[in-house]
This record gives sequence, C-alpha cells and structure tokens, in this order.
Amino acid sequence: MKISTLRKHWLGTGSALRVLALTGAGAVISISATPAFAQNVAEEEPAAEAAQPIIVTGSRIASATIESIAPLQVLDATAIADSGVVNIQELLLENPVFGTPTLSRTNSAFLTSGTGVATVDLRALGTDRTLVLANGRRIVASVANSSTVDLNVIPTQFIERVDVLTGGSSAIYGSDALGGVVNFVYRRKFEGIEGQAQYGITERGDDERYLANITAGTNFAEDRGNIMIHLGYSKEGGVLSRERANTYLDDSSKMVGETGLIEDWGVVSEPFLSGFAPQGTFTTRVPNPTPENPNAMSNVSWTYGPGGLLQPCTATNAATCTGLLGSGTGPTGFNRQYYRTIAVPVERYLFSAAGEYEITDKLNFFFEGTYNRTASAREIEPFALASDGSTGVYPATGRMPIEHRVFGIDGLVANGLVPDAIAAVATDTDGDGLKDIGFSRRLTEIGSRNGSTERDFYRFVVGFDGTLFDNRFRWDASYNYGRVTENQTSNGQINIANFRNGLAVMADINDVNGNGSTTDLICIDAEARANGCVPVNIFGAGNISQEAVNYVNAESTYRTGITQQVLQANLSGSPVDLPAGPLGIAVGVEYRQENSYSDYDSLTNLGQNGGNQLPDTSGGFHVAEFFAEVKVPLLADTPFFNYLEVGGAVRLADYSTVGGVTSWNVTAVWSPVEDLRFRGTYAKSVRAPNIGELYSGLAQTFPSGLVDPCEDIGATGGGALGDNCRAAPGVAGNIADNGAFTLTQPDLQGISGFDSGNPDLNEEKSTSWTVGGVFTPRSLGLGNLALTVDYYNIEIKDVIAQFGRQFILNQCYVEGNTDLCQQIIRRPGETSTNSSGSIEFINAPNLNAASIETEGMDVAVNWSAPVGLLGNDRLALRGAYTHIFKWDYFQLPGEAADPSDGEIGMAKDSFTASAAYGTDEFKVNFTGTYRGRSYEDDQFCMSYGYEAKCVSVPAQFYLDMQAQYFVSKSVELYFGIDNLFDKSAPRILTNTTFNTTGTDTAADVYDVFGRRFYTGARVRF
Repeated sequence: MKISTLRKHWLGTGSALRVLALTGAGAVISISATPAFAQNVAEEEPAAEAAQPIIVTGSRIASATIESIAPLQVLDATAIADSGVVNIQELLLENPVFGTPTLSRTNSAFLTSGTGVATVDLRALGTDRTLVLANGRRIVASVANSSTVDLNVIPTQFIERVDVLTGGSSAIYGSDALGGVVNFVYRRKFEGIEGQAQYGITERGDDERYLANITAGTNFAEDRGNIMIHLGYSKEGGVLSRERANTYLDDSSKMVGETGLIEDWGVVSEPFLSGFAPQGTFTTRVPNPTPENPNAMSNVSWTYGPGGLLQPCTATNAATCTGLLGSGTGPTGFNRQYYRTIAVPVERYLFSAAGEYEITDKLNFFFEGTYNRTASAREIEPFALASDGSTGVYPATGRMPIEHRVFGIDGLVANGLVPDAIAAVATDTDGDGLKDIGFSRRLTEIGSRNGSTERDFYRFVVGFDGTLFDNRFRWDASYNYGRVTENQTSNGQINIANFRNGLAVMADINDVNGNGSTTDLICIDAEARANGCVPVNIFGAGNISQEAVNYVNAESTYRTGITQQVLQANLSGSPVDLPAGPLGIAVGVEYRQENSYSDYDSLTNLGQNGGNQLPDTSGGFHVAEFFAEVKVPLLADTPFFNYLEVGGAVRLADYSTVGGVTSWNVTAVWSPVEDLRFRGTYAKSVRAPNIGELYSGLAQTFPSGLVDPCEDIGATGGGALGDNCRAAPGVAGNIADNGAFTLTQPDLQGISGFDSGNPDLNEEKSTSWTVGGVFTPRSLGLGNLALTVDYYNIEIKDVIAQFGRQFILNQCYVEGNTDLCQQIIRRPGETSTNSSGSIEFINAPNLNAASIETEGMDVAVNWSAPVGLLGNDRLALRGAYTHIFKWDYFQLPGEAADPSDGEIGMAKDSFTASAAYGTDEFKVNFTGTYRGRSYEDDQFCMSYGYEAKCVSVPAQFYLDMQAQYFVSKSVELYFGIDNLFDKSAPRILTNTTFNTTGTDTAADVYDVFGRRFYTGARVRF
C-alpha cells in the first residue's frame, strides 16, 4: 500500500487535514494544525483502494477503517517538520498526556548513567510503564537493566507518524504498557531524495544546534521491491550554569536553612556557597570547659581567608567570623555553580534502512535496520573530599593523624605539611596516641568532574507477511534483534588509598629518595613510595602539586551491554461477515529474551574513589506469550444504533522471573448517529520487574532536600516524636551539647543511603478504564470539525519502588514504625564535618508495596477550512487539553495518599494549541503550550508545619512560531522562533523539592533556554 493511499484512508474524501489523531472510536482529531497545501489526497488514488485493511495502534486486527477503540493520537511527519525540533522528545512533551521526562538534556548532568538520554512518560507513570515501539515492535532499552528507550535512537526525519495510545494496553502489546504505548511508524515505499539542513541558536548565544539529514528511496524489480535509506546528523551544544546570569552563583531558598517562612520560599539567599572549599577546612578538638562540664571539648574550624591567611574560624557565606581561638574574614565558601551544567551537549549519528520485496502476490519479505551513535558529555563541580564519612579518607575514625610512628625513628614524627598554628592546638581524639585533625576540601587542582558517554545502538528486523484465505486474513512473522553498548569515561574522582598515603608524610632525614636533600617531604609508606606516592598538600588553595594530582587522580569507567531478541507471529482478519459487519479476530505468539549488564571500575565498586559505591549488575529473563483479540459488530444502520460493537483481548505470558501472568481487556463502541460515537475500555494490565529492579546490588545515593523531623527537638517534650528522636544516642548527645537538636549545612548535604534490587519481586498489576465521546458533525456541514472528550482512570497495585527517604523518616519518628527505623543510621558522635546524631544513611530496597491511582480528562478539538483571503488558502486550528482530577501515590497500603496532581511537573490543567495559515506559496504556524499554576510538594510544606499547597509558581505559557516559504515544488526555506516572548522559567531554588541542580528551576518541566532561533532548508527530488 502506498503512503498516499494510507493517508486517504485516514482523511476521507474532501478532508483538508494532513495530521491526525484518533482520540476516540472513529475520531479524526489533529495533533497539529497543519493545512494541506497540495492536491487533495482523496484525488490521488482510485477510490477502490479505500477498502484495503490497515492496522491501527491499539489493536492487532486489520480493518478497512481507522476507527480506534482506545484513546489514540497521531502525529505525522508534517507536524514534526513544522516544529523544527532536533529530537522528537521535544515535540511529544508539548502534549499534556505526557508527564515530566525521567531523562532529558536538562536533568541528567548529575547522573552516574543516562546522561543525554531522552525519554517519554505517559500519564506521569514513569518511563518503565510507557511502552515504546517502532512499527508495532519493541525497541531495545538504552539504559542498562531497565526498559527505558532513548528517543535519540529514533530517526526523526524518517518518521511517517507517531501513534500515542493512552491507557493500559498489556493485553495487546505485553508488559510495560500500563500508561500506554508510543508507536513510531516509519516511512515505507519512499521514492526520491529528500534533504534537510538546519541551524539554531539561543538569543544568549549558546546551545547551538545543527541538523542535517538525507533520505533516499527507490523501487526495483518492476516495482515489486523498494529500498530506502536515511542518514542523519545532529548536534546540540549545551549550556553551562556560568553562562547565564541567574545561575552563575550558588544560591538557595531563604526559607530553607534560614527563616523557615513560606513567604521566603522563592526568595534568593545568595551566596549560598559550599563549605567544601579549595583552601580546605580543618577541624581541631580543643578544651572548652564550662561550669557544668570542666572537661568539655569543642571543635575549632580553621581555613584560609580571602587574602590567603590562616584563620581559626570559617565564614562560608559571611563577611566575617569569630571562633574560640580568634576571628577572620570571608566568605570562605566555594561557588559550585561555576562548574555546573544546565543542558548537556548531545551529538547523534543515525543510519536507517528499510525495504520490502513482493515474492508473490501473497508473500512479502521486509526488513528494517537502524544504527545510532549518541555522544554526550557532562560537567559538574570539582570533587568534595572529607576525612570522615563512608566515602571519606578515614572512614573508621574520621580523623587524619598529623603525627606518626615510623620504624627506625625514635619518637613521633610530625607531618611537615600541617601549619604550626593547627598542630599546636590539635589533640588526640580517637585514643591512638597521635594528634589528629578532621578536614574537608574541594579538589580544584584535579579539575571539574567531567565525563564523556558514547552509546551505540543496533537494531534490525527481518520478516515475512502476506495474506491467506482469499485475502480475508493477514499474517506476519518476524525476528527483532536489538543491542546497545555504552562506554562512559569520567574524571575528577580520586583513589582514596593513594590519597591517604599521600597525606602521611615526613621529612626525608635519611635521603631515602636519593635527591641529596634531607629536608624535603616524602610519603612514609615505602611500598606507596615505590608505587609513585608523593606528598599531598591539602593546606591552602592550589597547593596540591601536579605530581600529587597524577598520583591520586582516578579515572572512572562505566560499561554496559543490553540485548533484546523477539520472535513473533500474528494472524488477523475476518472469518465471517455478520449482519452488522465483519467479525474481527487476531491471534499471535511471541518469545522475548532480554539480557543486560553494567560494569563499573573496581574503585567505584568498592566506594574507594570518594564517590558513590555502585555495584555491577547483570541478569536476564525470557518470556513466552500468546494473545487473542476479537471484535464483534452487533448492530449497524438501525435507529439509535448507527453502529454497536463489543470486543476484547487476552494475553497469557510465562516469565522466567515471575511465572505466569494474564492481561485482558473488554471494549465497547456505540454510535447512536453517524456524527456521534461513544466508546469505553476496561483493562487489566501487568508489568514484570526489569533486570535492575530484580538484581541490582547496593547502590549508593546522596538524596537532597530532606528534612530531619528531629531538628530542634529539646531535652524534654515533643511527645512521641521527641521520645523517638532522643532514643538515638547521637541525637541525645547533640541535645546535651546544644540544648536542642541542631544541624548544620554539611549535615543536610551529607546524607547518603543505598538502593538495592530484590529478586523476590512480583509483577505490578493495573486496572484501567476509559470512556469517551467523539463528535464529528458532518451532517451539519462542518466536516472538518472534530471534538473528543475522554475520561481515564488508572490504578496500579504492587508498584515496584523504594520508599521515599522523607517517608521513611516520617514513618520512623512521627508514626513510630520501628521496621522502617532500621533503614536509618545516624552518626553516634560528632565528626570533623558533621554533628552528633546527624543522619549518615537512609537505605531503600525495592518492594512491591506502593500503589498509584490517577484519573483525568482529555479534550481535543480540530477545525480547518478555506478562508478566502488569498488563493487556495486555508486556516487550521487545533487544541488538546488535559485536566488531572487526581494522581495519588500510596507508599504503603492503608497509608494516607501522597497527592502529586497540581504539583510542579504535574499541573492540573495543561494544554497545547496551534493555529496555521498558508497557501501553496507560504505557511505560518503558531503553537502555544500552557502549564497551569503548580504547587510545592505537600510533604515539603507539612515538614515545615504548613498545609499542602503552601506555595505555588504561576502558570506558564510558551509561544513558538515558524514561517515557511515554498520556493518551488522541490525547495522549501523556513525560519522559526521558539519561546517567542522569551518567557523565563519560574524560580525554583536549591533545597526545594523540584529544583534541578544547577538551573534554579525545574529544568525538566520549564523552558531553561529562553528565546531561540532556527532556520533551514529542505529539498525534494
């Protein structure tokens, strides 16, 4: 079937729409307001071809119509071209049915994996609950141990259309389709050559974007075969935080850590520098007697002031400081923003090919192939190292000895790098007979933490299809193979053991290094010296020598491999014609095998490079499936029953991990009159756990934005909360020292924890139902008007997740859940950088414990018509609106809901709308995207004693435009402006819930680039 024929089936005679959405049974609703400026499609092919069967996403049954039982929206190549996007993710996210992406260019700089990956997330249910397909077949994941598909592997200009199916669809497509399906349908039987070149840049002069591609296709063997290829290249330059004035300097919400007042939530506290400074901070324990405790000791923190002089106090963000032993100047903190990233750069190379050959009238061979290489890079601030903590240089004691016992030398040997003033007051705090200090330091000499990532994606499909039984049935059988490898190299971490050796130094009084000097400093450990150890001078900015940098620097690596193999066979058609129409059936079998591994370097595995301790993970599974689907027309062309149909589907699957699972659905369509249709679907769907959820080991993480419920608890009072807090020895000691439980900025930044898999997980189970109406008033002479209204309701039980760490804290201390208290580890005493009783770890394994409930409504409208202002002109309007009634997350059965609807990233009201006007010579298109007023997380509000919705950010509206000029039938020039009004992203500051580090906003929700321009050309032969 030719592409023009397929479009004619969609459009119908006389229709002017070229971009369509099937948002209800029989609906023709556009996702793009793009007028058709060419010859009417219905005139291009003989009418007899209209009866050829097609398959619409959401069903396996071939039909002569495009009627969809489930809510389905369709986006075609023209809409993609009109948007000027480099990556298809950008365009899809304008549609309100999609939630905030898990991974994108603007939220992946700080991740240990997934940098630059682009994902979609239907109904905000997570990328692992959105099934992404190409031509109705699975695509191998690009993130190890998950089912997350990277949209970078999709050749955007190779797309014929994108079908977006919402609602549980496991009965049709299998696991992962709890939120719905995104099906990329590639072009077929293309003849000719098309080329495109495009350049774009922001108004600020950054994030340059380049795009170039060429597509060529030809028929052969007397038009029985066709082959087409596509070559594409794109590059997105990226944006660093220091390149924008509003993100140049470290800041924070004044509410957090200062006033606690809700009116200060969006007020900038600046600077909010890091206490881990390049000159170092050094802690000595000195006597500080009180009448109550004559033996009391206190910490004195030393650092170097802005002028480079040693001082016995720190002023991280202040101009001055005063301590037990004197005063000093400031600020002495470090600006991390200078090194951070707003949007990571991404470079892509794409090659795609597709072909088919008609062996006989009833047998065809087909193939698809795609190769993609995606390269990305990230940069964040230099590494922050401390003497204490699980990732510190001295995890056992947290203290660095500044004198040593050396074999062959009488007495204790002092560390000659330690300033005299610090050495003079240092004491032995750990009882080993050696003076010691604590320290923290930003390792700027090593440079920023940066990494480069390369992903190679391979996918090919080969198969046969044809017809049986006088063309009443269609069949296909295919083999689908996909493989992704990732190679990531990162710099800026250190070898902890080498660093520790480099800190233990002495004067070379015996000239053991043979350089003729007996006063220079050498490493004490002879074996370490033999391995290249040189002294590491942490006292003062810039004092770590290049030789020391070379010794302690540790390159990190991350390698992954993912494979997917799918064998499937399908049969669909009509065995018999019923009075109301043909009975439709489909059956099929599928066998799928997936394997994945991720491999970190050994220092990362051991947590010996100063960063997260991350495990290697490997595993696999296989599943055999059978499905059947039926559609039964009951009535047609009778009063009040222009059409009535019922249907259903069932899928049986046997997993090597969770065993047998069943998905099913039932459907109904009722059209009382030709212009009006109602349809409904009730579905039971499943999602089997992925490899990472099952088999990942203990992976360290550093959560942010947590509020310790014990903060400010005193020696008495506080009810059950106070009693639970004081039960921790470290908390009790902190209260004894300070009168109330007191935390510092490093305490809030120093919380860690471990996530882990669980091989005993079961499948997730969802129940969903949708009901909708479609109004297409053709009988009123408004044939190009289409209106749909759809209600959806989805409930997912046994959700695979980890308990949120704030939830664990609240459950332990507020609710008295002793089981969850076992996941919290507090520091038993004060360390060089952290307070007694402060939280060190909150651990979170995967469990089938949570549930999700969401419901909402989608409204879509389309209209197009000639205007008559210019010859052959046309105006096209469209709108798509979503209202979320609720989106509730329950971490435990019976617990109160944690609602997310209305919060930042999940506005209750969202819409996108377009208006396009043009003729055969030009076209102008405007697209607006609206995200309604959104609120801070309710848990955040309640942790400060406020009610939910305590603070909000205003609604945001972005307007894009594009103008096209058709030089000839073969040449087109275009120019576009995104964010036409240069709308700034709302201020969502550090230490608030939805802040994306380095951006001062929720960069995965709102536009962080500002006004940007692009221009390009297309040629067709």
